[in-house]
Amino acid sequence: MSARETALARLMPAAEPIRLARGKRPRPECAIRDILDRIGDKWSYLLIMTLAQRPHRFGELRRAIDDISQRMLTETLRSLQRDGLIERTVFPTTPPSVEYRLTERGRSLQEPMRGLIDWADAEMPAIKRSREAFDQTQQ
Repeated sequence: MSARETALARLMPAAEPIRLARGKRPRPECAIRDILDRIGDKWSYLLIMTLAQRPHRFGELRRAIDDISQRMLTETLRSLQRDGLIERTVFPTTPPSVEYRLTERGRSLQEPMRGLIDWADAEMPAIKRSREAFDQTQQ
């Protein structure tokens, strides 16, 4: 088993070892991949961190994350709600008012996500230097 396969097997335990042919992706039924696909995408990450501050209405979220389309915001909120990371509350007003907030499961993501943000913030200057050095070798 290669080092890559060993690392994947640790992240995604299965009944039998995961064997990847060159260029193949891990099995789609792998639970960890499904979860990481959800919380690791750009919009989910931004929405979770925005909702970590306080509950928001749809329009507030749209303004807080100004480059997200209304369609993408709606789809991402539905996916996060489906996964139990946020809850949606509809208030009986005219017009109806909708508020989104993190669930307990969603709040449990704050610490690991904050850790990744802190790491990225600390490492960004070194990453920029690495990118510049790499780009110089490619010219």
